[in-house]
Amino acid sequence: MTKDNTKAGRSENNAGQKSNPNHKSSKKHEENIGITVKKAEDIAEWYQQVCLRGELAEYAPVKGCMIIKPNGYAIWEGIQDYFNKIIKLHKVKNVYFPLFIPESFFKKEAQHAQGFSPEVAWIANKEDEYDKERLAIRPTSETIMYDAFSRWIRSWRDLPVKINQWCNVVRWETEATKLFLRSREFLWQEGHCAYETKEEAEEETLTYLQEYKRVCEELLAFPVIAGRKTDKEKFAGAVYTTTVEALMPDGKALQCGTSHLLSQGFAKSFGISFLGRNEQQQMPWQISWGISTRLIGATVLMHSDDSGLILPPRVAPVKAMIVPIIFEESKKAVVERCYDVADVLKNVGIPVEVDAREEYSSGWKYNQYEMLGVPLRIEIGPKDLEKDQVVLVRRDTRKKDFVKVKDLQESVEKTLEQMHHDLFSKAIKFLDENVVKVNSFTELIITIKDKKLAKALWCGATECEEKIKDKTAGVNARVLPFEDNTSKPHGECVLCGKDAMHVVVFGRSY
Repeated sequence: MTKDNTKAGRSENNAGQKSNPNHKSSKKHEENIGITVKKAEDIAEWYQQVCLRGELAEYAPVKGCMIIKPNGYAIWEGIQDYFNKIIKLHKVKNVYFPLFIPESFFKKEAQHAQGFSPEVAWIANKEDEYDKERLAIRPTSETIMYDAFSRWIRSWRDLPVKINQWCNVVRWETEATKLFLRSREFLWQEGHCAYETKEEAEEETLTYLQEYKRVCEELLAFPVIAGRKTDKEKFAGAVYTTTVEALMPDGKALQCGTSHLLSQGFAKSFGISFLGRNEQQQMPWQISWGISTRLIGATVLMHSDDSGLILPPRVAPVKAMIVPIIFEESKKAVVERCYDVADVLKNVGIPVEVDAREEYSSGWKYNQYEMLGVPLRIEIGPKDLEKDQVVLVRRDTRKKDFVKVKDLQESVEKTLEQMHHDLFSKAIKFLDENVVKVNSFTELIITIKDKKLAKALWCGATECEEKIKDKTAGVNARVLPFEDNTSKPHGECVLCGKDAMHVVVFGRSY
């Protein structure tokens, strides 16, 4: 966002109003390149333009990688700040582990090694006498962390161990990459915990999944479907994986967070054991959980429109942009009022900025901050000065309200909360209308072609799951929703006709 300028000598032109005679050439600076495609017509190109022109990220010189710009990273910081507060309530402590992982660590857990082998990027350190084996750039940190757990855990008194790290990981994707949604390097958090009992581990596996649901819904304003992955889709080395899945406007599912019950497999592989309360050696029960910068992509896709970004107010780094509307004779008074209003809002913890640049018109700035997704715009001109008011404009609806300065704090707070509520309600309505119950394979195909998710009965056989994927050119089982799988369903598998064991949501994905 544009940094606040000093009050002295700052003025601008208002769109459609008389030019400032001191800035006759100002319009030559106004190259406001907007979004050139419609979301409904070409969502892939639209999404790329919104990310680039919304100044969230740009493509890096290395294929499949991205540069996260200040606006994009500020959103990630907002997610970090929100989630750090949550996990600290659960007594999770942040740590940091090395980026490089010895090859032998991967080989200790067979399923894990096999599952990640296509994605691991290796470094050949032939000239380094200290490294006698290949080193991997971490795709995830289970192995190097659990090597440390084998030293940290000796007694039941050492448990539980609850750690988390915010870091980057590398997965050598060969598929088409997309900013935030799929890249070779991305940022995430990964939580890793060890417990004395299976009951604790299972309970906390679900606990962190529910916290991810909170992040999506209470911070980012979009709903998710919580449930389990099928065995085919679970994390390599887990007993089972739980997930929160979102539906994007193009009809594709997006995995927004996962929490895995690892059981005792990694403990066995890495020699993690402790002396139990019964004076017997035991192995701990382990879990891991993670979210990534993919959440930024989900937020962009879900809420933004043909004019650019729409950021949910709770995660937007700047909640409001104050734009002065200037005539030469009232310039000084209007700009001073803008800064006075900014101070009032900042003093109550509402992040706002003033754009008092003179070389851009007010209209240009309106378009710019719409593209950048600032939730509120506050306009102040000479007539507003006379009436002791401001004009408050919502980014999502463009609704304008005339608000007295004395009432501004309350109005801004209420408007921001209403905007979050409205964005979330709209997203819920979209999800409800686009997850369709199907009773046959033909209906499943039609539903997927209509860019919706298909909720179907399934026998539980991986063979059927794979056949569905083959017959539909890539549709897979996204999630077994908790709410639909509290008991065995009545009916037949959507493909083979055998007795159904689960309700599954099928769809295409990123």
